[in-house]
Amino acid sequence: MDALAGPYLASALLLVVAGAAKVRDPLPLVRALRSARLPAPVVGVRLLAAAEAGLGGAAVLLGGRLSAALVALSYAAFTGFVLLVRHRGGVLASCGCFGRTDTPATTGHLVTTGALALVAAGVATAPLGTLPEVLAAGPGAGLPLVLATVAVAVLAHGVLALLPALRVAR
Repeated sequence: MDALAGPYLASALLLVVAGAAKVRDPLPLVRALRSARLPAPVVGVRLLAAAEAGLGGAAVLLGGRLSAALVALSYAAFTGFVLLVRHRGGVLASCGCFGRTDTPATTGHLVTTGALALVAAGVATAPLGTLPEVLAAGPGAGLPLVLATVAVAVLAHGVLALLPALRVAR
């Protein structure tokens, strides 16, 4: 199993979850974008969120160099947005990626989204293949890959959504 497979699949699954949350309720991201003085029409935010979820799904199900490159670009854009919000002093509330819980832009966001961008870029240089191919590939595939994917997704979600909320509550 490629060492990047679990983190990459986790990054793609996080795109699905975050995109779906923003399709359901785009207003937190609209507020975050506007606080950074960026255009944020509700319809446009919903369309971008749907594209985010679709990209994550395609990356998981289809694999390939293009999907991985687009996942890398997505996380690089998220990292850039967090830097911009921090620089411009944007809202300290959620972008809506994981629901309504307040999750200010933190250093943890920068490190996590930056790391996931690098993981996806690495996969773009050496694509994993489709999910069935990845799961069937040699030792370490199957259950260990699923466990690694879930572990990375849970840890990334914790850094992006839970730790900042705890910091705000404190």
